[in-house]
Amino acid sequence: MDIFSDLLLGAATAFQPVNLLYGFIGCLLGTAIGVLPGLGPTATIAMLLPITFGLQPESALIMLAGIFYGAQYGGSTTAILINLPGESSSVVTAIDGYQMARNGRAGAALATAALGSFFAGTVATLLLAVAAPPLAAVALKFGPAEYFSLMILGLVASVALASGSLLKAFAMIIFGLLLGSVGTDVESGMQRYIFGIPELYDGLNFVAVSMGIFGICEILRNLENEHERSVGVKKVTGLMLTRDDFRRIRGPVLRGTALGSFLGVLPGGGAMLSSFAAYALEKRISPNRAEFGKGAIEAVAAPESANNAGAQTSFIPMLTLGIPGNPVMALMVGAMIIQGITPGPNVISEEPELFWGMIVSMWSGNLMLVVLNLPLIGLWVRMLAIPYHLLFPAIIGFCCIGAYSINNSAFDIFIMAGFSAVGFALSKLHFEPAPLLLGFILGPMLEENLRRAMLISQGDPTIFVRSPLSLLLLGVAVVVLGLVLAPSISRKRDEAFTE
Repeated sequence: MDIFSDLLLGAATAFQPVNLLYGFIGCLLGTAIGVLPGLGPTATIAMLLPITFGLQPESALIMLAGIFYGAQYGGSTTAILINLPGESSSVVTAIDGYQMARNGRAGAALATAALGSFFAGTVATLLLAVAAPPLAAVALKFGPAEYFSLMILGLVASVALASGSLLKAFAMIIFGLLLGSVGTDVESGMQRYIFGIPELYDGLNFVAVSMGIFGICEILRNLENEHERSVGVKKVTGLMLTRDDFRRIRGPVLRGTALGSFLGVLPGGGAMLSSFAAYALEKRISPNRAEFGKGAIEAVAAPESANNAGAQTSFIPMLTLGIPGNPVMALMVGAMIIQGITPGPNVISEEPELFWGMIVSMWSGNLMLVVLNLPLIGLWVRMLAIPYHLLFPAIIGFCCIGAYSINNSAFDIFIMAGFSAVGFALSKLHFEPAPLLLGFILGPMLEENLRRAMLISQGDPTIFVRSPLSLLLLGVAVVVLGLVLAPSISRKRDEAFTE
């Protein structure tokens, strides 16, 4: 079956009325939470996981994916209009986007962000369709030793790309791995870290933990820092770009798309890293770099293209290898497991409607987002007037219902509340929670593949270096670890995150 027939199969799935509806809901929710500063896609997807139980797998994953890339679109709106990024990947957009708005060019900035995101999303979706099948075919040759080494590489890369202290990022990985080991060992039947609590026999519930650490914790942090949001631009006009605008954004959009597509595939990469890297690149090479910081349209086009491309291509390792590269992908893996689907290379052959339906839905979702973002800009501006102290109690109530509905157990609400306190304490101590979630989701898979590899080799640990592919992956992990620990690289890494 060639790629065109695969895409036709995906179109037959994605264009079913019910999947179009859930794709639209995902895009609408993603734009809304992107517009509202504070609630990111990670928190929103974590909170919505319980309601996906009753949906078809295709509908559930299409909706969750729409939330993720919809947030990249919506985040640029507040960044441009009120200089308050709705999403971390829109931080650099605020620098010049807000200056454009102050100069009376808010419409041009918003149009640039939407068109650049649409172009990048389309290209990245095609890249995903072309690259995923051969990568999955390679992944089918992976054995337990190769998977173990790949997960080690993923965890090391996530530490290297986490902001803040390396030591704290390592600590978060270890903490996540320990949380993943809670419950009954399926091999030996031994109970681990359950402290006599029967509800922990099956381990910590992934949804409750992620809702606490990312959902409720984000609300607490935003309530603590709530401040007045004033929209200087009451009415957005001038959405049509001029010929000169198109000439100036052409190169930045292409470069941002290419850079974002590459960085999105890397473990720990994704939308935020892509947007920062694209902004830094344009600032160095643009002939109009003297205008950066004063309203340069290139400084809006490049990061907005990059963050959407990075968001789309971050699905590649998740869909083909079953390895999440960032917290949102970890939640998507969780959603697949909830639906009874084992993430990995077999998804393409065993669930072709799901795999290709998701890919085609990304393109249709990007088209919906262009329609949602430009004509409905007035609606998004009015949403900014909703105060947090009215919005957040409703969200917390929704979270409690969602946590309870997982197992019809109040214990999961306590777990969610406990981990919201843990997440809040970690944020106060400047520990980034993303590596924790990756360690939590990868921990059981890491342990399973380690055990299988040791059983196959009859206890001989050299199995991890006898396989050329496993040796290569471990070698890359060691090189990455050595690079980030090198004093000169570590110093530049700290400077980059500080900037």
